[in-house]
Amino acid sequence: NNSTTPAHSYLINPLLSMLPKPTNSTAQKLRLLDLGCGNGSLSNVMAAQGYEVVGFEESAQGVAIARQSFPNCDFIAGSIYNLPYDQLENSFDVVISVEVIEHLFYPKELVSAAKKCLKTNGRLIITTPYHGYLKNLVLAVSGKMDSHFLVDWDGGHIKFFSVASLQKLLKSAGYTDISFKFAGRLPYLWKSMLCSCSPK
Repeated sequence: NNSTTPAHSYLINPLLSMLPKPTNSTAQKLRLLDLGCGNGSLSNVMAAQGYEVVGFEESAQGVAIARQSFPNCDFIAGSIYNLPYDQLENSFDVVISVEVIEHLFYPKELVSAAKKCLKTNGRLIITTPYHGYLKNLVLAVSGKMDSHFLVDWDGGHIKFFSVASLQKLLKSAGYTDISFKFAGRLPYLWKSMLCSCSPK
């Protein structure tokens, strides 16, 4: 599959608008780490923008597909809880993690792992489904809570973030300069939120 999955296509434009320009003044490509890159389709979109991309993914099958489909990127298989820091530490201008953190039992691990991989002036951009008060209220009132919080979706969402809770998690890990954008659906009923922050 050489295209981004339709599930994430609505995130591409807001994501690109939050990224630093793909080349810096020395004309050296900016390095981008895609944490939880799945089949590599989004990594490929980033590489097409001019970034030097490394994709990291737990699923060995996902990595095999990614390597075959997108030879313009590097892909590493492994657990987000046990990154190969000898290869990744302090070496990225940008770390992105798109619709991954809500699947983790230990989301704090993702943000601290990203911090170790970033250069001092780097940026972390996380996207996750948006769960603000109004949206949750609408889901409850409309009777859609059960279909939204599926219990039989193996590997589904186990954490649900609002702006406040994601901000709190990032601040506790030492991130600053935190800003948000939103994507999909109507205001305050957004599908996802995008958060950009700095490890300083």
